[in-house]
Amino acid sequence: MKTNVLHTLTENFGPTEKMPVAFLGHGSPMNAIEENTFVQGFRNIARTLPRPRAIVCVSAHWETRGTFVTAMDKPQTIHDFGGFPQALFDVQYPAPGSPALAVETQKTITQTTVGLDQQWGLDHGAWSVLKHLYPAADVPVIQLSLDYSKPAEYHYALAKELTALRRKGVLILGSGNMVHNLRMVAWDKMDVPGYGYDWAQEANAKMKQFILEGDHTSLVQFRKQGKAFDLSIPTPEHYLPLLYTLALQEKDDDVSFFNDALVAGSLNMTSVRIGAPRE
Repeated sequence: MKTNVLHTLTENFGPTEKMPVAFLGHGSPMNAIEENTFVQGFRNIARTLPRPRAIVCVSAHWETRGTFVTAMDKPQTIHDFGGFPQALFDVQYPAPGSPALAVETQKTITQTTVGLDQQWGLDHGAWSVLKHLYPAADVPVIQLSLDYSKPAEYHYALAKELTALRRKGVLILGSGNMVHNLRMVAWDKMDVPGYGYDWAQEANAKMKQFILEGDHTSLVQFRKQGKAFDLSIPTPEHYLPLLYTLALQEKDDDVSFFNDALVAGSLNMTSVRIGAPRE
């Protein structure tokens, strides 16, 4: 890489105060265009965040074999869903990308080779929540993919390597859902506030307890936590972004929850903020 490019990278991502980290329960894509308590929760949390230089988002909706980061200047808005109103497909989130941050992230991760992707963009796990956090779409965003061939321990260890980015003005976000079983959704209870099956309530409570206790081992070993966890996490892709967030927690970091509610029996919107709020 040319010397002037390396200088630009260093200049763009020099030392800053430590940024917070967050896991966002993104829920239905309709949250992008609806007005509800969860959307308000995203807006409220945004007001407590220092303005980042750029964002790294780990979304449940970008699974790959191998690990990649988006590295284009202008990521496309990906509408990776079907059966929703045209108004949702009309949404664009034209945030710039950051090839510089993509390279910085690639250099930071040493446990595996990180590829620079020019094809993906921003999927709805990213833009449906970023739209409320930064509605002007004026903060550069890159996505980091989930290697579906790797176990939870791998993802947690990889995420720890991103720690240095917190002190370079980078906001790291995980986007998924801690409880996410679409096959068991109670569609007739979609509009019943806080409705959750017993097992979903149990898993949500245990997950929060483990988070508050700093018991990341139990959360990484989620397949050892019993039936409630198995029902809540039938497949891992929506849960893994939580581990990316928790791996970045340091001893002096405050932890708090927001949007802590169950939806339609088998989903939750529980979100986690790590790090002191902006003064």
